[in-house]
Amino acid sequence: MTRMNGAVPTTIIVAGLALAGYALLMTALNHRMNVPLLAALGVLEILLLVEVGIVVARLADGQRPAGLATLIGYLCAIPIVPVAAAFWGLLERSRWGPAVVAVAGLVAAILMVRLHQIWPAIHV
Repeated sequence: MTRMNGAVPTTIIVAGLALAGYALLMTALNHRMNVPLLAALGVLEILLLVEVGIVVARLADGQRPAGLATLIGYLCAIPIVPVAAAFWGLLERSRWGPAVVAVAGLVAAILMVRLHQIWPAIHV
């Protein structure tokens, strides 16, 4: 089985953890949602969509992991996480809006690690 380039998954993990750290800082400082948090969520969303595209291309090429149904479920859920966090964070007008974004960053990083466990061809 060939391996995928590990740059995108590793970048997603680092970006998700960096976003979580920044959002937790904003929560601790009692700040509301702001443009930098939304921009960071947008960057994370783009990275996740690129990864989904890479995995779908591998699947279309004929490669299959053992847990295909789980992989497809993760691929459907991953791009929804930053979008849902952006909407929820904007609706939450207190300091807890950035906390929602922090959770989304952690979830994105954890889901990338799980994708690698499901299909080791997704090299991290």
